[in-house]
Amino acid sequence: MSRYFVEMAPSMSAAQLKGLEDHKYSASGTSAVEPVMQVFWRWLVEKVPLWVAPNLITMVGLIINVVTSLLLMYYAPTAKEEAPTWVYMSCAVGLFLYQSLDAIDGKQARRTGSSTPLGELFDHGCDSISTVFVGIATCCAITLGNSPDLMFLTFFNAVFVFYCAHWQTYVTGTLKFGFFDVTETQFGVIFFFTLSMLLGGAFWSMKLPLVGVTVRVAMVITSTSLSTWTVWGNFQTILKGGAGKNGSTVAGTSVLSPGFPILFPIILALMIYKKSSVDLFQNHPCLYLLMFGMAIGKVTNKLVIAHMTKSEITMLDSSMIGPGLLFLDQYFNSFINEYIVLWISLIFVTFDLTRYCVLVCMQICDHLDIYCFNITSKPSKKGLTGGNMSKTGDSAQNSQNSTSDHDHDHGDKKAQ
Repeated sequence: MSRYFVEMAPSMSAAQLKGLEDHKYSASGTSAVEPVMQVFWRWLVEKVPLWVAPNLITMVGLIINVVTSLLLMYYAPTAKEEAPTWVYMSCAVGLFLYQSLDAIDGKQARRTGSSTPLGELFDHGCDSISTVFVGIATCCAITLGNSPDLMFLTFFNAVFVFYCAHWQTYVTGTLKFGFFDVTETQFGVIFFFTLSMLLGGAFWSMKLPLVGVTVRVAMVITSTSLSTWTVWGNFQTILKGGAGKNGSTVAGTSVLSPGFPILFPIILALMIYKKSSVDLFQNHPCLYLLMFGMAIGKVTNKLVIAHMTKSEITMLDSSMIGPGLLFLDQYFNSFINEYIVLWISLIFVTFDLTRYCVLVCMQICDHLDIYCFNITSKPSKKGLTGGNMSKTGDSAQNSQNSTSDHDHDHGDKKAQ
């Protein structure tokens, strides 16, 4: 039944599925705190039963992260309100749990001999969704709703940085980590949640002596500066040329080809924000950013798949229908209430992203004869155990070999 459903609405082509079999994970670099955290992560994974599938670990972490972030959005829907102390604490704990579970899933895969290309894709996919929710929750925690322009900048800066990391990977074939990277950023956000818990929302409106700006603005300037430095490094690598023929991407396309899929929704978001007659973004920032975040999340997932399968990334995607509805409504002088259109768009893009992710996982599981949340392999479609093992076993060995020299946070976990 599931195979019939996949064949009726395929999300990956036969060529992409074939390319996925040949994918080998490649990463370089180690960030500042990862060597220290590795001690904790190695201890933690030993506490996980061997029957627990790596993807299940990732999914549990994501659910915790999403639920705690939604709690904060519920209590601070305009990112101006001060939430209860326990909500900030739950966000800090939730993000730490996500970070920890996200770091040990690859270790669990190697412990259980269950490494497959699906694990890497599943991990990146969860990270892309987590970036959206954590980005919005961070804006709520530091009451950025009081500065709409800064909130817009902070959120789209976060998703753009994440996208650029995979853009660089699509070009070079190697995921590169800097001295200040994901782990350090997550600890920074945990620190923000903790400050809001201990000092309250008023802390972010305090003015710093000498410089004369609020703590909120100082934090945005600092984070934007670090992100700009990171993106600058990414583009230096991108513009040097890729791993493909004549300096192209791994798929043989232009190194600038991934630019349009990310810039289009960001520009659309800015236009709708500035042209809204009812201050849609100012009044409903969390809903607004969730809608665009889900759309960008799908685009990011498609970039990851394009890299892993060495295939061309599409310029437009069905996820843009959601933002497009808002744009068209404004074009026709908002003949439908913008708030209603925003909810319709959010529901659509969330369904579109969920449907896509489910179908991709089903296709890969069907192709490799594996289960997504179970270590046990499916019976071979040919009825031959050896055939099944050759398809999944080779992929697992390739992933394990490729990560044996990169035993850090992301180097570990992507090789599931």
